[in-house]
Amino acid sequence: MSRVEFEQPDGTVTAVDATDGESVMRSALAHLVPGIVADCGGELSCATCHVVVADDWTAAVGPPTGFEDEMLDATAEEREPGSRLSCQITVDPSIDGVRVRVPASQW
Repeated sequence: MSRVEFEQPDGTVTAVDATDGESVMRSALAHLVPGIVADCGGELSCATCHVVVADDWTAAVGPPTGFEDEMLDATAEEREPGSRLSCQITVDPSIDGVRVRVPASQW
């Protein structure tokens, strides 16, 4: 288990214990984290699981690649340097304690 922290637009932080090997999106859904809509269920086709990775975690999480990078141009909230689709971030011990911000447009 690894910890993932979801910061809401109002500053509230929801910390969840996430199963290693699952996506940050699945962890959010399992814990009913507000703002992670995930309309497509993690199929990389909707961008409704957009999060912004905290600056001090971007290197550990890594950048978006391929189609995810293109999908981030279609998010409701303007893309930021730490923008990722949470369905494409896999939870593992190297990101234990990671903090991601939920965009206001999804809240």
